[in-house]
Amino acid sequence: MPQPKQGPRLASSPAHERLMLANMATSLYRNGSVVTTLPKAKRLRPLAERLITFAKKGDLAARRRVMRVIRDKSVVHKLFTEIAQQMENREGGYTRIIKLAPRRGDNAPQAVIELVTEPVQPKKAADQAQKVADNAADAAKADDKKADEKASEAKADDAKPAEADKKDDKAASEK
Repeated sequence: MPQPKQGPRLASSPAHERLMLANMATSLYRNGSVVTTLPKAKRLRPLAERLITFAKKGDLAARRRVMRVIRDKSVVHKLFTEIAQQMENREGGYTRIIKLAPRRGDNAPQAVIELVTEPVQPKKAADQAQKVADNAADAAKADDKKADEKASEAKADDAKPAEADKKDDKAASEK
């Protein structure tokens, strides 16, 4: 018999949970953020990010996959035209969950799940690694230049005694 892997359901049945998450995803794309309980927000995040990934593909098959979950055509259009373009340079992490104070009445943990709209900033560690690599490459080039200069000086030094020997040989032969 199959065992549930995601833990207890948020609603009474799998179908109800699926519909509830689809409605929350629709509201998220329409409004940009949704205030809900923390467990619901955590369950919504993978679904919402997967749908944005499909929207970034932009083909007909992806649009049909998204239409299976989100039934509102205007929201699907907004997802494929506006939200997918905003997330074009981002490689995942399209949503953010911010915890709020517990709800009055039943003390349920509240959270806001929202779309991340800020532009992507390159990671500082990657920038520092690139700078270190550039500095190492510059140092290697400088070392190569110094080695070439030393080699040319050594050839020049070797050539001078040979020229002096030739001059001595000419002087000796003239005598």
